Amino acid sequence: QVQLVESGGGLVQAGGSLRLSCAASGSIFRINAMGWYRQAPGKQRELVATISSGGSTNYADSVKGRFTISRDNAKNTVYLQMNSLKPEDTANYYCNSDVITASTWSRRDYWGQGTQVTVSS
Repeated sequence: QVQLVESGGGLVQAGGSLRLSCAASGSIFRINAMGWYRQAPGKQRELVATISSGGSTNYADSVKGRFTISRDNAKNTVYLQMNSLKPEDTANYYCNSDVITASTWSRRDYWGQGTQVTVSS
């Protein structure tokens, strides 16, 4: 019904920048909050940043001041600008969206397939 497709991951040196994108498509009536999570090998998935439909943002302490989340509601797309990257930011990054579908009027979370970010020291 709803698909989330991430892009923008890759390999970067410490101190560098990357921009992740996540586009939602399908039977969408409305998207509430959107967010980014990450999971490093051997660790639990953790919240990176979220943004409400009105633009209110929330960040993990570890990324505050370095990462910026934004969204384009017309394109059903959320972005994550990552600056001053550190090796400990290395993880698989997942997009999440709280969606009300147009086909069934149901509300649920959807996840993307993940995009790998690797920061070398």
